Amino acid sequence: MRAPLPPLAATRAFEAAARHGSFTKAADELGMTQAAVSYQIKILEDRVGSPLFLRNARGVALTDAGGRFARKAGESLELLRDAFAEAKGEADDTLVISAIPTFATNFLAQRLGSFQIDHPSIAVRVEVTDALTDFASEDVDVAIRSGLEGGWPGLKCDMLFPALFTPMLSPKLAETIGGVHEPADLLKLPIIEPSDRWWPMWFAAAGLPDAELTMRPSPHFGAQIMEANAAIAGQGVGILTQRFYLDAISQGQLFQPFDLTCDSGERYWLVYPENRRNASKIRAFRSWILGKVADLVSEGQEAVTGSPGT
Repeated sequence: MRAPLPPLAATRAFEAAARHGSFTKAADELGMTQAAVSYQIKILEDRVGSPLFLRNARGVALTDAGGRFARKAGESLELLRDAFAEAKGEADDTLVISAIPTFATNFLAQRLGSFQIDHPSIAVRVEVTDALTDFASEDVDVAIRSGLEGGWPGLKCDMLFPALFTPMLSPKLAETIGGVHEPADLLKLPIIEPSDRWWPMWFAAAGLPDAELTMRPSPHFGAQIMEANAAIAGQGVGILTQRFYLDAISQGQLFQPFDLTCDSGERYWLVYPENRRNASKIRAFRSWILGKVADLVSEGQEAVTGSPGT
């Protein structure tokens, strides 16, 4: 005999309360009173035979049983939403992507057209921001972020590629000193973002651990894409992730004077809620972006060199 299903209304109230960590926020989302949310959760607890939340003066927290049920309940409700949307012919709807500026500009913008061709029924909206995404309260399906590890609680994380970095500059700027022949030559030129922690790491790896950078004046750009644009304009030498600038290198706007790249351990990640990993539009985007990353790696362009004057 199959086990009985829990009441749907009670499950929805529980899942919202678990996601928000608050009965009040769950009530606001569902258009219910806090008392009604509490009552629905009590129905589930009576059916389960044990508490799903610990209630105290500071709020509520999931019990072990509640945590296990929350993961499954969230995933099941998302699958139910997808199935209902599919039955109505609205399964794909809109995919909202939150991406950090450089990735959005120098990876997604150059490739998203092929995703749209492959999935014409999915409307795509890209939101460009450095802020962390709160999937519980924001209308976002997937996010692209950078970080040392991908183990964020409640999120599924797929590693895209490492943020390998190396100096880059415009050929014309290099010509002003007769070419860049050795790492020390870079110190003869303006350095973009000299306070960037990547600089001392790269110079140390290049055999110049005592390279003086701290006293150099430089505007603070914030986003790597702005540093790259400054480098293309001949304003100085940028420390950049080479994979984002293959086109600029091939067009002669930038060049990488040395094969040496460094790895701080940072990676670019595709992240999305664990309980939504089976949503059709998320699965479609995940498959697409991992394929594009594989294509980029297979091009074998890890180190595009050719410094003028050498």
